[in-house]
Parts: sequence; C-alpha cells; structure tokens
Amino acid sequence: MSVILCYGDSNTHGTRPKQVITLSERYPPGVCWTDVMAARLGPAHRVLSEGLPGRTTVHDDPVEGGARNGLAVLPAILHSHKPIDLMILMLGTNDLKPRFAVSAYEIARAVERMVLVTRTHQVVRDIIVVDPPPVREAGCLDVVFEGAEARQSGLTAHLEAMATRQGCGFVAAGAHIAVSAADGVHWEADAHARFGEVMAQQVQERLS
Repeated sequence: MSVILCYGDSNTHGTRPKQVITLSERYPPGVCWTDVMAARLGPAHRVLSEGLPGRTTVHDDPVEGGARNGLAVLPAILHSHKPIDLMILMLGTNDLKPRFAVSAYEIARAVERMVLVTRTHQVVRDIIVVDPPPVREAGCLDVVFEGAEARQSGLTAHLEAMATRQGCGFVAAGAHIAVSAADGVHWEADAHARFGEVMAQQVQERLS
C-alpha cells in the first residue's frame, strides 16, 4: 500500500467558501479533493490529509496565531506518517496576505525550502508541488487578501521552475479550477471534485 501525504491549508482541509469572515465551515467527508482523489485511487493507496486553515509556508502568523507556520510543524508531521511514498505540497495562498509582505518569487523560495527540509528527513520518496489557483480580491476576504492579485503575479512560473530544479512533480491548479467568487480564496464543491480527479491521475503517473 502506498502512502500519500497531502500537506496544505484550508483548501486541503476542505473549508467552504465564506459568507461571513468569522464563520468557518468544512465540507462533509467525501467532498474535499483529497477524499475524491482517495476514492479514485482505491484501497491500494492510503491518502492522509494534513490541511490547516491559514497555514503559511514559513511564516508565523502574528494575527491568527495557531501554529500556522508550515515549515515549523513539518518534521513532526512527516515522522508521524513515515514512510511516505508521495507528498503533495500545496501552500502559498496565505503568504499572499499583506501582513507577510512577500513577493511571488519569495513564496516559491519558501516552498523550495520546505522541499529541501523534507528531503533531509529521508522519510518521503517523492514530492508533487501544486501551485494554488490564483486568488481574487472578493467577498468577505477582500480586505484579508488586499493586494494579493498583484503580488501573486509570476508565482506559477517561479514554482514550476523550482519544481523542475528540485526534481519534483508540478501541477498548476489554476489550469483546472478557479476559486469561488463568494470569497476569492476557497473552492466550490465542483472544483474539489474536478481537482480530485486531476490529482488522482497525477499521483498514478508519478507513482508508476
């Protein structure tokens, strides 16, 4: 049985698009892309979903707190689930918040650091880097992600170049799905379904 670790943020957690900024709801089991992917792959693959709303790549969040620095907790998660055949790494969306003030290039470098740290622990055989779909400044999260549309310019190219340099698989999620118009960040159920199918195919090809 192969073990697949999905390491991400709220869109790996399965957070519904928000209508109220302070209200966070999660899709029921079976809807999130990780569940769709797992169903498509079948019982020969064990899919582990490690998605935390608000998770960044390498930044402590001074506003929301909550151990959201993805790099800081990564070693514990890796060793909790070892050995891991494939890690799907999809982070960077929350780095676009103005409080972090980083560029698309710096986000890609932060993801690269996560790849390098992962390899030092020698418990993951292979990695797929996912470029999150572009955010929109819309709905109740428009202030939270103010200026993000401009800051994310070039992120796909930087992440793809990094993945190539590091020998990782690469998927640009924005080529397959778009964020919800309701809040500009989270995904509607049909997007989760489509992306789950896409990732199932990617995983099968990568593991073969």
